[in-house]
Amino acid sequence: QSTWGTHSLALPSIPSLQFHQTLHLHPPISSLPSELHLDLALNDALTIAAAAQAVVLASAALQAAREALLVAVEIEEVPFYQESGIGLGVRKKRRKRRKGLEHFDLGIEEKKINEEMMASIRSMKFGKYSQKEEAELCFFIKEGSRLEATRRKILESHGHEPTVKQLAGAMGIMKKSVDKIICNERESRERIIQSYRRLVVSIATSYLGKGLSFKDLIQEGSIGLLRGVEKFKPERGFKLSTYAYWWIKQAISRAIETKSRSVRLPGSKWEVMAKMAEANNVLSRRLRRFPTHDETAEFLNLHVSTVRLVSERSRPPISLDQVVSDHGHLKLKDIMPGPDESNPEKTVTRKHMKQEVENLLNTLSERESCILRLHFGLDGQAPLSCEEVGRRVKLSRERVRQINGMALLKLQNKCVVDDLKVFII
Repeated sequence: QSTWGTHSLALPSIPSLQFHQTLHLHPPISSLPSELHLDLALNDALTIAAAAQAVVLASAALQAAREALLVAVEIEEVPFYQESGIGLGVRKKRRKRRKGLEHFDLGIEEKKINEEMMASIRSMKFGKYSQKEEAELCFFIKEGSRLEATRRKILESHGHEPTVKQLAGAMGIMKKSVDKIICNERESRERIIQSYRRLVVSIATSYLGKGLSFKDLIQEGSIGLLRGVEKFKPERGFKLSTYAYWWIKQAISRAIETKSRSVRLPGSKWEVMAKMAEANNVLSRRLRRFPTHDETAEFLNLHVSTVRLVSERSRPPISLDQVVSDHGHLKLKDIMPGPDESNPEKTVTRKHMKQEVENLLNTLSERESCILRLHFGLDGQAPLSCEEVGRRVKLSRERVRQINGMALLKLQNKCVVDDLKVFII
């Protein structure tokens, strides 16, 4: 507050660009006219306000430069509580770029969507809660989870959705408390997700290019965040951000393992696939060529069949709409035969072979022919074991095995068997 003669002018603080004038009349103590005093005071106020405005603009420019720097160097912002437990600070650390991440080339459309999402996330206002407030939000979410578990238990036992009275009776609370728990749990989930959205985004960005879109990564990370909140125990004195960090990473990693591929791979095979990729890089530099399955298996001390299986299952799927050549419009689906299409020559050969097998079985007794048909699945059915065949024909397993062996021995001495050798060659 600046005082000049008989007039006093109230100036605002720096964050505000507006200023207000407050004039108080006092007995004159100067020989200058009152109009001159007022003009000098107003000129001084305008000068100070202009300086304050320049400071605010400089501060805004500094803040914009800081945000641009955060995006440029990919600084991860992780909320954490100060020692007093009241304030909420920001721990910054430069994210180490994962190996091979720079080789992923995202599409233009996906990059545009990711940039729009990042811009919308930066424009959002995130609430910052104290440890006491977060403990209260966690309590509401846990109560909602307990209510949902009770609902599922009643649904499984009774076969229908429980009423509010049944839920209240099972949990030992009043009926009006059920609606209150549901409302508090829903609001707490939204507030926790909004408060820790930046943490989820910072973790999700390190998994780009792994098969899931940016939206799906954020969604899976939010699910992991809520799962961590349900397991969090504030009384132990740990920070929620530190505890939920690993739950978010686990949820995103599991989602990539189960949802990023058309053909799902088990979690153990993902580890083998990562080791194989690293081993192939090492062996390629050492041998100056791509290694074989035997060389990779020997390097990793694994079985060759395991390496071959993982290599076949890790191949990316090929679209049937893919163009066969660069200069034509013929697609892959136009030249691939369907499941019901076959070569006419093979169809005739198969029909002839079926007739020869039928003639061979007709040389046996009815019981021997029936047992062979059931045991080898010659009628188009799934092959059965001796025990299953015995239950069908009401014989013991050992007796079925004996009849099966004698029937095969008879067929070996038949001349008709020579006619079937043509189909084997």
